[in-house]
Amino acid sequence: MSTVNILAEGLNFPEGPAFDPAGDLWCVELKGGNLVRWSERGIERFATGGGPNGLTFDHRGWAWFCDAERGAIRAFDPSSDQWQTIVDRIDDQPLFRPNDLAFDPLGNLIFTCPGDSRTEPTGYVCCLSTTGELTKIAQGFYFPNGLALVDDGRALVVAETYRQRLWKGVWSAAERHWVDPQPWADLGGLPGPDGMALGADGLLYVAVYRSGQIKVVDVEGLIAVTYDLPGKNPTNAAFDPSGRLGLVVTEAERGLLLSLPELGPGAKLFDGSIG
Repeated sequence: MSTVNILAEGLNFPEGPAFDPAGDLWCVELKGGNLVRWSERGIERFATGGGPNGLTFDHRGWAWFCDAERGAIRAFDPSSDQWQTIVDRIDDQPLFRPNDLAFDPLGNLIFTCPGDSRTEPTGYVCCLSTTGELTKIAQGFYFPNGLALVDDGRALVVAETYRQRLWKGVWSAAERHWVDPQPWADLGGLPGPDGMALGADGLLYVAVYRSGQIKVVDVEGLIAVTYDLPGKNPTNAAFDPSGRLGLVVTEAERGLLLSLPELGPGAKLFDGSIG
């Protein structure tokens, strides 16, 4: 058992919790179309004009997010209220409803594009280089969803939600190549694993959608422990770098932003810095 605190409720399908360089907590409202900054004083919303999903911050404090509705990777600077579309097409086609994203050790951006691949294996994973070159690094998935760089950035894990499993393979940042990814962990759930956060202990904390649980996966791909949550639909997770909030989880059934303060610390995330 672990303490679970409700930080906010009534959010419109919250996703993608993330902490900016100043330590402030953010998430998105996928169905509300907002980036959300949380503090103990309340909620501040920034309308995206789209459908934001995964969220991460770069070293400058810009919020990078997947816009599923616009089919784009976009960025927002809270200090200047400036918005930018980073990329919105691949192979002369719109991006297929991008979902989650992360920077690798060399500043490349990796993101998933599940589109409508719940019943057909049409989802894919992309990498955007620091020079703007966009490539597909894997395809043929049933809803590729959350992702994480593990093993100090030397391996990439991707959730295939509608096959209830995680894939893992060596990540070559220099070549932007996911080497021989293989099914690594079976997590169950209906539909299955969503977003995830890496602990400093090397364990992977995975939100399993419709299960109402965080499942913790060890280095062998086995479930080490399970934490029950209020609400059935956890969507993603992030560790508070300060340690105060522990593991933060977004939950979509009840629109919750949750804190499991006894968990952590998390592994240090890459922030888009080149090298």
